[in-house]
Amino acid sequence: MAKAANLGFPRIGARRELKRALDAHWAGRLSAAELAAEAAGLRARHWQAQKAAGIDVIPSNDFSLYDHVLDTTAMLGAVPARFDAAGERVNPETCFAMARGTAEAPAMEMTKWFDTNYHYIVPEIAHGQQFQLASPKPVEEFLEAQALGVHTRPVLLGPVTWAALGKARETGVDPLAAVPAILPIYEQVLLRLAAAGADWVQIDEPILVTDLSDDQRRALASAYGRLGRAGPKVMLATYFGGLGDNLALALGLPVAGLHLDLVRDPAQLGRVLAAGTDKVLSLGLIDGRNVWRADLSAAHAMAEAAARLHGGDRIEIAPSCSLLHVPVDLDAEETLEADLREWLAFAHQKLAEVATLARAIRGEDAAEAFRASDSAKAARAASRRIHDPAVAARAAGVTAADLCRASVFCDRQHAQAESLPLPLFPTTTIGSFPQTAEVRHARAEHRRGTLDDAGYEAFLKAETAACIRRQEALGLDMLVHGEFERNDMVEYFGERLAGFAFTRMGWVQSYGSRCVKPPLIFGDVSRPEPMTVDWARFAQSLTERPVKGMLTGPVTILQWSFVRDDQPRSETCRQIALAIRDEVADLEGAGVRAIQIDEPALREGLPLRRAEREAYLSWAVDSFRLAASPVRDETQIHTHMCYSEFNDIMPAIATLDADVISIEASRSDMELLRVFGEVGYPNAIGPGIWDIHSPRVPPLAEMTALLARAAEVIPAERLWVNPDCGLKTRGWPEVEASLKTLVAAAQGLRQQALAAE
Repeated sequence: MAKAANLGFPRIGARRELKRALDAHWAGRLSAAELAAEAAGLRARHWQAQKAAGIDVIPSNDFSLYDHVLDTTAMLGAVPARFDAAGERVNPETCFAMARGTAEAPAMEMTKWFDTNYHYIVPEIAHGQQFQLASPKPVEEFLEAQALGVHTRPVLLGPVTWAALGKARETGVDPLAAVPAILPIYEQVLLRLAAAGADWVQIDEPILVTDLSDDQRRALASAYGRLGRAGPKVMLATYFGGLGDNLALALGLPVAGLHLDLVRDPAQLGRVLAAGTDKVLSLGLIDGRNVWRADLSAAHAMAEAAARLHGGDRIEIAPSCSLLHVPVDLDAEETLEADLREWLAFAHQKLAEVATLARAIRGEDAAEAFRASDSAKAARAASRRIHDPAVAARAAGVTAADLCRASVFCDRQHAQAESLPLPLFPTTTIGSFPQTAEVRHARAEHRRGTLDDAGYEAFLKAETAACIRRQEALGLDMLVHGEFERNDMVEYFGERLAGFAFTRMGWVQSYGSRCVKPPLIFGDVSRPEPMTVDWARFAQSLTERPVKGMLTGPVTILQWSFVRDDQPRSETCRQIALAIRDEVADLEGAGVRAIQIDEPALREGLPLRRAEREAYLSWAVDSFRLAASPVRDETQIHTHMCYSEFNDIMPAIATLDADVISIEASRSDMELLRVFGEVGYPNAIGPGIWDIHSPRVPPLAEMTALLARAAEVIPAERLWVNPDCGLKTRGWPEVEASLKTLVAAAQGLRQQALAAE
């Protein structure tokens, strides 16, 4: 009989209980034991909710206090020496130190999990690395569920994906070479799980949907030649794409089951069935990455064909991937308009869709659910809220001339030197400043109606003025207004654009305790009126120094939203770009001399397969250029990117043609700059010299060393000095201390350059 299965459940809790517990623990208000109890309570509720929803195969070890890749690093005992945990069980406090850093030890690098906005902690592989089973978390959480009467399928991140995501800090070290050394630890875990009563284990190898090297193929064959027979039956999970040319490899691995992402690549089901296999097939028919209600009739047709050809007792119905990437429960959204609610499904509703499909394949009655699905599909297609002919006509009328600045960078640089008289190594920040308890309280009071519009505006103006004064006192050269009026860098803009809708509790985890609430793009996008101009004009009126206008770029707004699935993403992105273009033109008209259009998600949207990347980069770059190009030469366009691997898209980054790009660089020890130097990046760069995602204040020597390393690659006239990212999540004491040091580092380098002339 077909089973209903789940690959993973959101960790944060329906009301972000995990976030609040973590923040309280890090602030010293919640003990380690209290944090553990809160986590256990969340796990228990999540297991019981899945059981109640009719899910037959419920995951365990999908929960994490910070990040599942970091948990795997802990399980393997792969703790960098600077965290001094050798020979010990790796506990949560060590994991927090690895993720967030300490006063003595910089945090490990963080980057994006495949093509998602989830961030993972990058494993560090050293020469002669010793591994040991240092965290029995997978076994403990299986037993924890067992004690609650829930039999689970434990989830492990696969050894080849873990190694492929890792980085070597030394030359000549191949992270993939660690696979043979870690396989005995995986075998130990599987044997312990079998002894505890586990009959299946899910091992995630999303690396299988990417372009594999020959070494990776051999590593997968070797790994599963051992793990496929080491303990419980293995459900090998692939997701975020189709297997493509790795299909034969995956089918040939000696594992009992194979999960297929049939949302990203529905055609692969036919290829798998045609190839023939005796494996249990897990059919990822419900979208685990987006929030739109499933077309149950279409999904049922695929599942029914699989059951007929492969056997109903050898299939599972599942989401395409872990539900980590969607909000927890649509039932919490009482304020969403009724018609829009009917089009949506969050994690709880997706579980119901999975269970419905499984029941239908088993021959049980599910007619009412199918009628509701068909009705919602028809209503959405016929809705007049979705399409705006004027928006479509404007997007269709974009020409090649709309994508270009009037002059090349070297000419613009001369014009900007006159309009923006800045010193060598100019200092700036990325945009946001601390959103203190007072700022959050005022926003909440305004939202509740207990603080009126005039009072709220007065408060925000006072915060902005104080922020400008602080920046002037610190000696920063190019200022920002602080963004105190903004709740989120995407949500703020979405609230001011047509075609967007918003949730109240639609949170998803970004990393650690950091959660985001992505907007919903359900229709054509346009800008009814200016969004940021008044605040930029006000901030500039307070100072003689230039204040950057701060915008979120079209690709990032697209990537960090739940995007409509009834038209190409490229078309939606072009619509957003036109809206941002209007804002750029209005900012320049208001006298703003520098405008930053952030695109931290540009790399995130890159397809996992090389053959698909050129098309994506073409429309993504065009969208940025469409937004950035209506200004005069003397107006300086900045952009910002962070926490992604940019090495393989450097030509596209150069094609953006931003006057200044600021990038995350401190955690990777300026590694990225080597690539900028190798390709001869022609425009100005601001490599981050302060990791703002860690609470530590870097010493002057550390910032100076990073800046000196950058100066070896980037000419002085094109080198800016800034933090890695915005400062929204930090506190004022550490911000002022770190920025004071950052300015001192820039001034020191400036003095050296002047002395050398």
